[in-house]
Amino acid sequence: MSSIKHMVTFTLYAGKDTPEAEAFLKESEAALATIPGVEQFEVLRQISEKNEFDYSFSMVFADQAAYDTYNDHPVHRKYVEERWEKEVSRFQEIDLIQHEN
Repeated sequence: MSSIKHMVTFTLYAGKDTPEAEAFLKESEAALATIPGVEQFEVLRQISEKNEFDYSFSMVFADQAAYDTYNDHPVHRKYVEERWEKEVSRFQEIDLIQHEN
């Protein structure tokens, strides 16, 4: 199996381009990017008018085991409970692997 690209696109209760949103993005990267197994962490801002979400996080995991370690990591679980569930109004999560013909 190839590496997994994990992406989540979301909108915050605080709105787009607010000081609260900027703090959320910065603090989220500081917490999540340091979890073992996370590679290529990116914070992205949506610019398409065709998409209802404002921001995205993107990261890569070497394999399913690395992805599972991230999901079960205490820092991730605490982040989801204390930040994500309280500050994100809606989201969509996407997990992708390389398509092989």
